[in-house]
Amino acid sequence: MTREQAWALLTTYNKDHFHLQHAITVEAVMGWFAEHLGYGEEKELWSLVGLLHDLDFEMYPDEHCIRQQSLMQEAGVPEKIIRATCSHGYGITVDIEPTLEMEKVLFAADELTGLIGACALVRPSKSVSDMEVKSVKKKFKSPAFAAGCSREVIQRGADMLGWDLTELIDKTLQAMKDTEAEVAAKVAQL
Repeated sequence: MTREQAWALLTTYNKDHFHLQHAITVEAVMGWFAEHLGYGEEKELWSLVGLLHDLDFEMYPDEHCIRQQSLMQEAGVPEKIIRATCSHGYGITVDIEPTLEMEKVLFAADELTGLIGACALVRPSKSVSDMEVKSVKKKFKSPAFAAGCSREVIQRGADMLGWDLTELIDKTLQAMKDTEAEVAAKVAQL
């Protein structure tokens, strides 16, 4: 599957700017993790998983990670991508446990990119470039801030990876810093 095919599929079921921006962000973060965790030869796969992970969320929020299985199968999406994207709903909507490192990273980083993105929006710079881990941790401890970003899921993701919360935040923040310009360029084209 090419990125163009994945984008066409994503935009069939997602029109909202926020959801498309989130998909692009997670795509970039997943590609960064592939390179930095020793899976550089699978960067495209990891990126596609990030891009497609919320395929059904906008149109079928009550069936998230359930409906996208059939939507992806009908579109001919490879089973590895279907399984990985759906596993980020483990324990919430599906029983597909993240077992591959790629799946665990998606589980952990998905919600965290949302929290970090919300942190950026309240900064004068509106950017992650000048953000520090301690700022994210402070907002993490405030349940009212970006309340839609599940702290429990983020912590479960860190635990799955065998990382402490600080390490997960540090790596995800670095991924977002390193890919911020790339993401901004793609989002500007929406």
